[in-house]
Amino acid sequence: MEPLKNMIEEKKAERDSNKRNPFKPTGAFIGASWTALLVGTVGYCIGLWNATMALNEKGYYFTILLFALFAVISVQKSVRDKAEGLAVTELYYGLSWFATIAAVVLLTVGLWNAELLLSEKGFYAMSFSLSIFSAIAVQKNTRDAKLIDDNEIKL
Repeated sequence: MEPLKNMIEEKKAERDSNKRNPFKPTGAFIGASWTALLVGTVGYCIGLWNATMALNEKGYYFTILLFALFAVISVQKSVRDKAEGLAVTELYYGLSWFATIAAVVLLTVGLWNAELLLSEKGFYAMSFSLSIFSAIAVQKNTRDAKLIDDNEIKL
């Protein structure tokens, strides 16, 4: 009976050592987030490349995309830092939100006044939205994975 008991305990220990941390993002979600970011950003840029608008307009829309990506990552980081009890100045927190809202408003105003087909306006709006939301997911996944890896090493 003793060998059977030892074998059962070894199997339990083996199963526990292979147990996945439920808070760590899965490979599928990480891959989907990166894919969405690439599809949104590359699609937006290809649309700009093929557009018949003036070069300064293309630069305006490209700059808004870069500005928005940076702004939403800053918002995600500052919100997460506050939730984890890390020091975040109210100035940085407010500027992050202001930059995010400003980028969305600038894109909206630009598309509203642009002489583009409605389908083109929708394409830019949707690829922009996909890009900024997936940037938040990629940042969250990166931070979650790093936090969990650091804690597992300390154990």
